[in-house]
Amino acid sequence: MLSIAESVKASGAGFLRGGAFKPRTSPYAFQGLRGQGLDLLLEAKKQTGLPVVTEIMSISHIDMFVDVDIIQVGARNMQNFELLKALGSLNKPILLKRGLSNTVEETLMSAEYIMSGGNERVILCERGIRTFENITRNTLDISAIPVFKKLSHLPVVVDPSHASGLNWLIEPLALASVAAGADGLIIEVHNDPAHALCDGAQSLTPAQFDSLCGKLERVKQATA
Repeated sequence: MLSIAESVKASGAGFLRGGAFKPRTSPYAFQGLRGQGLDLLLEAKKQTGLPVVTEIMSISHIDMFVDVDIIQVGARNMQNFELLKALGSLNKPILLKRGLSNTVEETLMSAEYIMSGGNERVILCERGIRTFENITRNTLDISAIPVFKKLSHLPVVVDPSHASGLNWLIEPLALASVAAGADGLIIEVHNDPAHALCDGAQSLTPAQFDSLCGKLERVKQATA
């Protein structure tokens, strides 16, 4: 964790995101380290200064997230309305991921659940939607980026790692997202992807991430 945090910070990352609680399709898949995972993230924050982002799964976990800088609502919980209402009472940024089968309008209504509770610090995340295509893990909806920005005042970030599920697709999707107006990116990085407990196939190495950051900066400047 510390090695990866130090590497991505050196490359220009602004936040460290890790999944302490992992919502998995199979009950037998790795479910995350839970409280221990939060401790590891917060230790990395302490040693590197990087603010941390991690996903919440339940209202009952809110007290555990006091020191988390941005709370992520995952795609599977995008319409967990009781959770959204509870997060609306917090004074903390919420990263709201679009559900894998949800429309733009439904995503914006979920954001409204949070904001109607008084918390207007919402960040939208496009992470790909489910289509008939099965080569990629999901289908990244590039058009959603300018649509979200047209219909709302909220910042929009893109997760090309979960959208594609393939590390060789992360770079072109990330570059396209920045060109389309994304305010930020969530990119999975692992120093040994082949032995990652989950999602290794959609992770870049620190060296690949560093190379990508340089290209992203050039695209940002070219489209400014």
